[in-house]
Amino acid sequence: MKNTNQITKGKIDREAWLATAERIGQIAEAEAREADQNGRFSPKVAEAILEGGINKLMRPEQYGGTFADIRTFTDIVRTVAKHSVAASWLTNFFAVHDIWPAYLPPKGRDVVLGHNGLIADVVAPLGRAEKDGEGYRLFGQWNFASGILWSDYVGLGAMIDITGEGPEYCLAVVSTKDPDVKIIENWDTLGLRSTGSNGIHVEGAYIPEHLLLPAKYLFNIGKPMGGEYNPEDPVYRMPFMQLFLIGFPATALGAMERLMSIFKERTEKRIRVFNGGTKEKDGAGSQRLLAEMKIQYRAAEGLLNRYIEVLEEWQAKGQTIAGNEERAEIYAIRSQIARMAAEMALKVILTLGGTSIFKGDPVELFTRDVIAFASHPTNLWEDAMSAYGRTQFGGAAHPVW
Repeated sequence: MKNTNQITKGKIDREAWLATAERIGQIAEAEAREADQNGRFSPKVAEAILEGGINKLMRPEQYGGTFADIRTFTDIVRTVAKHSVAASWLTNFFAVHDIWPAYLPPKGRDVVLGHNGLIADVVAPLGRAEKDGEGYRLFGQWNFASGILWSDYVGLGAMIDITGEGPEYCLAVVSTKDPDVKIIENWDTLGLRSTGSNGIHVEGAYIPEHLLLPAKYLFNIGKPMGGEYNPEDPVYRMPFMQLFLIGFPATALGAMERLMSIFKERTEKRIRVFNGGTKEKDGAGSQRLLAEMKIQYRAAEGLLNRYIEVLEEWQAKGQTIAGNEERAEIYAIRSQIARMAAEMALKVILTLGGTSIFKGDPVELFTRDVIAFASHPTNLWEDAMSAYGRTQFGGAAHPVW
């Protein structure tokens, strides 16, 4: 397939990107029920992401990156999410997983970003490493490796003593084709099943120094290892974690839009046989709920706009490290939008009743996916609000998000 995304005369062709997103969404929706049952999409979804070039949206221009503006990127993710939350999850991750490799030493960047393959990661520091010559041997098992079934490389969190002064948090990069790397088929979850986010076991894979990234370069330094980068490239002009997670609230907005659409369509056709054959569209309860959901959607959209505006301000200034309160506010925005989406999904399925609870029904599938989505640690409402509130009194933000 020809890549339909074009950059003409220095300007991003927004409509072409959104057309590609629509195609990815349609492919995913066509196999949604089967993929949910199988615990993975067919390769068609990953192939569409690759063919459309969306996986290159967040990589540096030096490596073929085609950075769209942040609003266009979130609209791409939202477009896919209207068809499938799981496909939106993968579309977002396959783009943003190209950000952290841009902080590797130049030789490592060449290896990981010097191809058109897909990249996965599990950032939780669960691994251990042993020194072996100029490099390390990595050991451990990680779960929730979204996209691992279609990825060429994966970054895995580990505590590694690099300086001799004690272990520090790092990302170690391994090839999924390394014989010491095994995918563990353990993805059997409530929702987001189609993402195929299986586990990965590593038994002594060799990690050369250029494929080892101390996380301090992402969180505390805000510049790539070894220099040799363009500080004007948008990828290097915003705080890593906040840019990395911008697709999460966008996914929630897309899901909310689809849920409201289904609710309205079914309510217009619904006849309540136990309520004297009344038309549900004339019922005050459903009318009120649709109005409430639309207002909640607009509120969530406003929160996402605030998130985008902050990133745009950072990009303009080239600010790569976020302060405590800044980080906490962004985390609170993400978690609030995720919570609103989960609450909306539950209201829709409870109000529509029996017609929406059959396995594979779009409402049933979206509800399970949104609940699983909201349970991700970067969306946890209690953690986020506690951290944001703490910063209002001079306390620390969350240590990671």
